[in-house]
Amino acid sequence: MLPVNLRITLGIALIIYFGLILLFLKRKAIELKYTLLWLLAGACMTVLVVFPHLLPAFLRLLGITGNMNGLFIICIAFLMMLCMALTSIVSRQAGKIRKLTQSMAIMEKELREERKSTK
Repeated sequence: MLPVNLRITLGIALIIYFGLILLFLKRKAIELKYTLLWLLAGACMTVLVVFPHLLPAFLRLLGITGNMNGLFIICIAFLMMLCMALTSIVSRQAGKIRKLTQSMAIMEKELREERKSTK
């Protein structure tokens, strides 16, 4: 069980966390589809702060004996999923940039050839 002062501190930290996410969204520092990923993470953290008894029950279900070990495993798994999602996004963006660069080079070549033919 979490001490009351720790739960209050974590609750305040979560409010700041959600406020920052919404501020980034308002300023268009991050897109909505990426914001949803961070909001999901915040929702999971909120559930664990509001219902701290769920973590030990979930860890027992997985067969993990230590609460801290289980928490670290869950955090590492979440970070790995986040890295995979962001890597996927970066890969897609790199492909789009490559195609855009190639089409721009083709257009520049055609423009140069057209200028040469009109001279």
